[in-house]
Amino acid sequence: MKRHTIAFILLITASILTSGSFADDVKKKARPKRAPNTAMAKVVDVPGLPRVLLIGDSISIGYTVPVRDLLKGKANVHRPLTNCGPTTKGVAEIDKWLGDGKWDVIHFNWGLHDLKYMGPKGQNLADPKAADSRPQVPLDKYEANMRVLISRLQKTGAKLIWRSTTPVPEGAKGRVVGDSARYNEVVNKVIKGQGIAIDDQYTFALSRLKKIQLPANVHFSKAGSEELAKQAVAAIQKALAP
Repeated sequence: MKRHTIAFILLITASILTSGSFADDVKKKARPKRAPNTAMAKVVDVPGLPRVLLIGDSISIGYTVPVRDLLKGKANVHRPLTNCGPTTKGVAEIDKWLGDGKWDVIHFNWGLHDLKYMGPKGQNLADPKAADSRPQVPLDKYEANMRVLISRLQKTGAKLIWRSTTPVPEGAKGRVVGDSARYNEVVNKVIKGQGIAIDDQYTFALSRLKKIQLPANVHFSKAGSEELAKQAVAAIQKALAP
């Protein structure tokens, strides 16, 4: 009798475990796959059109497709197939992003990833008020990296456009309101007198933050990204003009 009871218990346990595993498998299979980000689609150049490269973080990813749409038939608009992150990532990967092709215009930004706070063990978006947190790339290192990056971009012979870093709003996790302006000032100092155009998206966005930016978030709504795209396209078209 005991043997039958033990066997029955084992059978029930196995059934429960199996059904749980089966349910998990069903959930995994039923979970819809995230659609590929069209901003990361490879661009096939239309012969005869100028080549434009957008370099930047997720803010630029948000406006990449609208920029392409607005410049359709006027320019081939590319971007690295990644979030270009902080200047440390830029320094490490800029040669790969530039590739071997000729660029007519390069519209670039680094900043929001540099000024975000990290914990002592690399925790992302740490509390800026914590004694052991720090900016991912402090201002002095940011300046040194930007000098390296701008020097490399200048070697391409392309017309360069610096896109100022957009504002950090109140309540945004892991960042400090006003730091974008401080980091922008560093770049303004670096590029002064070098003939590099400025797409001042910081000032543009600041005047209409509540309309175009997500609440307590450095990212923008879809409509907001489209507004940033218009601003970027105006700067790019000016650079492309004869």
